[in-house]
Amino acid sequence: MTEKLPVWDLTDLYPSPDSAEVKKDVLTVERRSKAFERKYKGKVGSLTPAAFGKAVVAYEALNEVLARLGTYAYLRHSTALDDEETTAFFQNIQERANAIESRLLFFDLEINLLSDERTETLKKDAVVARYAPWLDNVRWGREHRLNEDLERLLLEKSVSGATAWTRLYDETMANLRFSVAGKTLTEPEAVDLLFASDSATRHAAGAEIDRVFKNGATVFSLITNTLAKDKQIEDKWRGFSRPVSARNIENQLEDEVVDALVDSVVAAYKNISHRYYALKARWLGVDKLEYWDRNAPIPGLPEAAYSWDEAKKIVFDAYDEFSPVMSGIVQKFFDGGWIDAPAKPGKEGGAYAHPAVPSVHPYILLNYMNKAEDVMTLAHELGHGIHQCLSYPQGLLLADTPLTLAETASVFGEMLTFKSMLRRESDPYARFAMIAEKTGSMINTSVRQIAFHRFEEFVHGTRREKGELSVAELNAMWLQTQREALGDAVICDERSSSSWSGVPHFIHSPFYVYAYAFGDCLVNSLYAVYEEGTFPDFADRYVAMLSKGGSQRHKELLAPFGLDASKPDFWQKGLGVLSRFVDELEDLTATLKIGSHAS
Repeated sequence: MTEKLPVWDLTDLYPSPDSAEVKKDVLTVERRSKAFERKYKGKVGSLTPAAFGKAVVAYEALNEVLARLGTYAYLRHSTALDDEETTAFFQNIQERANAIESRLLFFDLEINLLSDERTETLKKDAVVARYAPWLDNVRWGREHRLNEDLERLLLEKSVSGATAWTRLYDETMANLRFSVAGKTLTEPEAVDLLFASDSATRHAAGAEIDRVFKNGATVFSLITNTLAKDKQIEDKWRGFSRPVSARNIENQLEDEVVDALVDSVVAAYKNISHRYYALKARWLGVDKLEYWDRNAPIPGLPEAAYSWDEAKKIVFDAYDEFSPVMSGIVQKFFDGGWIDAPAKPGKEGGAYAHPAVPSVHPYILLNYMNKAEDVMTLAHELGHGIHQCLSYPQGLLLADTPLTLAETASVFGEMLTFKSMLRRESDPYARFAMIAEKTGSMINTSVRQIAFHRFEEFVHGTRREKGELSVAELNAMWLQTQREALGDAVICDERSSSSWSGVPHFIHSPFYVYAYAFGDCLVNSLYAVYEEGTFPDFADRYVAMLSKGGSQRHKELLAPFGLDASKPDFWQKGLGVLSRFVDELEDLTATLKIGSHAS
């Protein structure tokens, strides 16, 4: 299926890298940041509430310009990782922004030195009161902040440290080429073949992916070890007792809440993923699934392909049924040149929604290949985009949402789309295929992401303190965590032991991955409330929740729905939804006689 896919138009940010607008903003933000430093450095603690409010507004304005420049450079780089000129522009903007951020660093640090009493006094000003949630977020975890000189050193060295290693990973991945069936493919194209209906194609792709990753194991291991050590050193200086704690603070979550999530999902492995993959082996007519068969379509069942126009209609209709406010935002993405969809050499793999800045709009990157999962990815990223647009009136400092809550909007969008597609499908076998695919996707989002999290615990835990991890050790721990999560029905052996190399979140954002499981379980609980009909105005409440951005924490945001993620039974409620999907698949397998071993 060949069609013209949309590419984004970045001129809403800047006309071009060498435009007068880019040069003006760089020079302006440099000049204003110096003026800001001269005016406020060393004086934050003595400012009147009104003066402090003006300082926060000026600080937000400076950061908006920095974010606009950074967004433009990053988006261009994402679609041209193999272009030296684009890469150089990206690096130059990073370095200049880093220098400006270093100059502004004092502001957060001096806010952290304020007493609680002084902070409450400042909040009595109307402007400061509006920014109170941001102020509280800055101060949360302040005991882990270092003095200004050390914070500046870490920030300035990040360009030649962690950021440089991340760039090396991205550019290495973008330049990898895979040979399958006589064709030379990029990494996203090779991974896409793991969803092929033909088992020989899947197996050839899986073997080639593993071969290429193993050839690059020395580089991937070096990057992983270096970043783990870098994080370990910084965590030690900051006084974090556990590698995950820094991420938890950023996500505005207590360690205990994350531990409860992880423990609940691990305890559910046997009841959810082990049962599901045993069923899938039966559907495929094998005793055990090869690792690369986990996402294979079920033989003999309808396998739909979706054009871009079909995908747009499906997703738009799903959001429109739920909330015209949300579908109106979706239409802006389709009409405004806010999406870059084609897979191509030099483009970053996977998908994302970038919030950009409130004065512009978000952008979405996809690698669209006409699969059912690509439709779900579109729904997922548009969920992020809707969330970002709704939160924009909060302003830059308050619009930003912790990863855990950001994934809620995206996963909820997937569920809306899935349920909408399911309602429109009358063929029982097609419905079975849809439920099976959705259940597998939810397991990827929850169970496998927690397995990823446990792999990261190994990489960043006490084991790394003993010395550099060998490729063999990384491979072995990857296989162990995969076997635990997937169960005996999936073969996890040396032929897939290098797969950890292809998970970019390990490199970009350590301990990011549990946010997916958090969002999936939360959405399952949230969607159950929606279907129960307890709140006739559920859609309005949901839009209002997204509009809060980062101005409230998860407990406050979920209260209007009668949910509390800190309660012990919360995660079981969400996982119970997934378990019931597996129950339904077991019943349908028997009823429809799916698989060669069906009775």
